[in-house]
Amino acid sequence: MTTILDILKNLKIKNYTTYGKDIAKVDETFVGKKQGKLVLVTAISPTKSGNGKTTVSIGLADALNKIKKTSAILSLREPSMGPVFGLKGGATGGGKCLLVPSSDINLHFTGDMHAITAANNLICACIDNSIYQGNPLDIDINKILFNRCLDCNDRALRSIEVGDKNNKRKENFVITPASEIMAILCLSSDFEDFRKRVSKIIVALSTKGKPIYVKDLEITDAVCSLMINAINPNLVRSLADTPAFVHGGPFANIAHGASSIIATKKALSYADYAITEAGFGADLGAEKFFNVVCPKLGKYPDAVVLIATVNALKYNGNGVLEAGLCNLKRHIENLKVKFNANLVVAVNKFTGDSKAELDFVINYCKRLGVDAAICDAYNNGASGAMDLANMVIKAASKTNNARSLYSSDLKIEKKIEKIAKEVYGAGSVSLSDNAKEKLTQINKLKLNSLPVIMAKTQYSFTADEKVLGAPTGFILEINDLQIKSGAGFIVAVCGKQLLMPALPKQPNACKVKLDRKKIVALD
Repeated sequence: MTTILDILKNLKIKNYTTYGKDIAKVDETFVGKKQGKLVLVTAISPTKSGNGKTTVSIGLADALNKIKKTSAILSLREPSMGPVFGLKGGATGGGKCLLVPSSDINLHFTGDMHAITAANNLICACIDNSIYQGNPLDIDINKILFNRCLDCNDRALRSIEVGDKNNKRKENFVITPASEIMAILCLSSDFEDFRKRVSKIIVALSTKGKPIYVKDLEITDAVCSLMINAINPNLVRSLADTPAFVHGGPFANIAHGASSIIATKKALSYADYAITEAGFGADLGAEKFFNVVCPKLGKYPDAVVLIATVNALKYNGNGVLEAGLCNLKRHIENLKVKFNANLVVAVNKFTGDSKAELDFVINYCKRLGVDAAICDAYNNGASGAMDLANMVIKAASKTNNARSLYSSDLKIEKKIEKIAKEVYGAGSVSLSDNAKEKLTQINKLKLNSLPVIMAKTQYSFTADEKVLGAPTGFILEINDLQIKSGAGFIVAVCGKQLLMPALPKQPNACKVKLDRKKIVALD
């Protein structure tokens, strides 16, 4: 049986720490000598159960490794215990395309999520302590910009009261994948960059409106000390022994939705193809990948795989497959025209899909001038993704002219408007009074050069999850703008999008069965 030591030996990685026989952490400074091609896996607007991006990503990488003279490595996000115990369950793939050890990855893994949570909440504790100890930094308790976090779906934490009797205030938790420490981890080029970014986090404004940073609290090193191990990417494998860097886990509906830049650069340096994914639909994860991640990564995808499923197309067509094709078309047009990507469509086969339905989608893509393949990696592993792999090789061999949607010199409100109109299909954007006030702060702090992260429902191009298909001409409401100066972006909260999810009526936690050391029902 292959162990993580075998994977490390094959890759000629020498600087690492093992966590048992199946997991290792690789020194963040150690890289290989290859200059691989980058393949981004994204999807159309999903159902509540998702579209299977991780399963397809693993199947694609397994297939590329099965083809002679090619090698592939995955760069994927770490699962959050929010969805693991909430609605979606585990996030390590499925069927014959699974990362192992699945249960460990889905739960505590190597402790990265706990480290991020602790580092984040240390900052919050020090903010409150500074206020309690005479408030030497002149913190305006009504202008605290940094929130506590927890890697758990807990609606009770959406609004809490903190502080002593003289300094009470309302506050809200965010889920750990939405925290700024998570974003900084995933967007840092190395540990020193991480340290600089942490020091530049704006935690509050003073009573005179001046920014107060983590460095002003004098806790930069203390926060970073909790992240010394977490900065190193985790290395595991698939059932087919494909290496996988699994590191960082920002959600794409409320954060930027991609694994760490450190992990992706490593994957590129050790293989001919680095396969990474961007969360939820291409209007969220892929848009943020092109506009936020790529400029920091210094590379755009050589090929993009857009996943469509019969279920998701029917969902977007109110039960009618043909009616839902408008959603697929919008995503194809966005990726090909707005981002100029070399595009391939993967029709991910689910149990119950008929051959006629699958062929119908494939032929539709061909009429739009896009190569498309049925992917049945869940049932057949690498062999079920072989057609897709060959199309990806063909697409990635073309000239890479992929680009971002906007330049940094656009003002924040113009960046929001460009995303809303050109990617979502909105007719206009409306900012609430709260958002307008925050925009004034952003202008005063001269942060207009930062990119924008749209926090929006994943189920619709609009801010209303019930509006499916490919709507146009709607008004996109922006209710809040949040400054994330350490991460290097502004979060625009659309509609009623919440940064702390809740558990469903029947959470996946109720399905988990434990038989001594064997855990089931996490996938």
